[in-house]
Amino acid sequence: MNKNRSSRRQFLQLATTAAASAPFLLPSRIWSASRKPNDRITVGVIGVGKQGVGLMHGFLGSKDIQVMAVCDVDTSRRENARRIVDTHYAKQGGANYRSCAAYADFRELIAGDDVDAVVIATPDHWHALITIAAADAGKDIYCEKPLCQSIHEARAMVNAVQRNKRIFQTGSMQRSAREFRIACELVQNGVIGKIKTVHVGVGGPSIPCDLPEEKAEPGLDWNLWLGPAPMRPYNSVLSPRGVHNHYPAWRNYSEYGGGAVTDWGAHHFDIAQWGLGMDHSGPVEIIPPVEYENAQQGVKFIYANGVEMFHISENGVTFTGTDGKIMVNRGKFALELKGVQKAKSLSNQDKPSLGDQLDAAEKEFLSNTPIKLYKSANHLTDFIASVRSRQQPVTGVEIGARTVSVCHLANFAYHHGQIIKWDPAREQFVGGTGNRKWLDVSYRGPWKLT
Repeated sequence: MNKNRSSRRQFLQLATTAAASAPFLLPSRIWSASRKPNDRITVGVIGVGKQGVGLMHGFLGSKDIQVMAVCDVDTSRRENARRIVDTHYAKQGGANYRSCAAYADFRELIAGDDVDAVVIATPDHWHALITIAAADAGKDIYCEKPLCQSIHEARAMVNAVQRNKRIFQTGSMQRSAREFRIACELVQNGVIGKIKTVHVGVGGPSIPCDLPEEKAEPGLDWNLWLGPAPMRPYNSVLSPRGVHNHYPAWRNYSEYGGGAVTDWGAHHFDIAQWGLGMDHSGPVEIIPPVEYENAQQGVKFIYANGVEMFHISENGVTFTGTDGKIMVNRGKFALELKGVQKAKSLSNQDKPSLGDQLDAAEKEFLSNTPIKLYKSANHLTDFIASVRSRQQPVTGVEIGARTVSVCHLANFAYHHGQIIKWDPAREQFVGGTGNRKWLDVSYRGPWKLT
């Protein structure tokens, strides 16, 4: 570890902003598909709250991975994660075991050449800056969904990952669940005919943060938790005290997240985009509900091919075509063709089981179809396999960017109440609609987007 102290010190001095870090390329391992199969991929986990620790446990369970470092601005969460890692490897008693490093500042973790890949599980407002810094430092990246806080951030992340030839997996893990893949494959192969509508059920839009001031949490670097977000007093709703076992509500507030529209939307709008074959595109018109100010649902999207997509409150995704309908959600799948129920599994008690019904649908309708979608059985192992092969994973950065853009467009409609004309190829408002300022978020202090 001593050999890395100098480079870490330089990095922290030069990289007080993401922009400053861009030209400062740190030495990193040269990756190739010929990497020895028994070499472990070393990982650092940035953000070790509930989701980050969950992902960390997943990687600890892989013999292909060694977690080398953890990072969090909260001392108790950081030390808790370090103890979990140290205990895990101590029990294994491996000869190659090294004590897990713990950092308060992500830039210090990224500066070392002892970490090949990073896992980013911070609040959303940090995703873009950390991703860009990690990509410029030569790290592969697993980043939680939703991808980021703005459409311009999303494109900057794509550019950074591509120019550095990095592997990037967006944490929209429903693409690694069989029911969603089969549903989208049925849709793309025209099994239910020409698609007319899609109904996407997630919660409502974000709101401005209005939480009152509370006494600061000991051991928390509140200034660094806020980072590029506006300065405001501490509140435990945003960063719960100590180690906690729930998903904090920072995601409800526009300064740090996009409400359920981006939080759950990064899952269900992602499936809608997949089924429609829009992984590199998006809608061309977005229409707000009439009484948009307090609306929790009702935004309508129109795609260039005439498909209409509706944001509703009931959780799940439903594709309706000229010949039938498909409903899909986690552990749920239903297929109706020309008025006949071909499959319906909505609970664990249904018989035949979900797996049996998916088997039957796949055998009957997808055996000889031309379109075969990417098959991933596990989101983390898919990422690991991609790091080794250097082939794109199931939910690469471009997919994450396109999905979060749909989510942000929905929030624009709820927040501003305007009909929006959108050019998905250029990622620009057209027809005199929208405001290009909406495509960015303001950054505080020295933080800048490269």
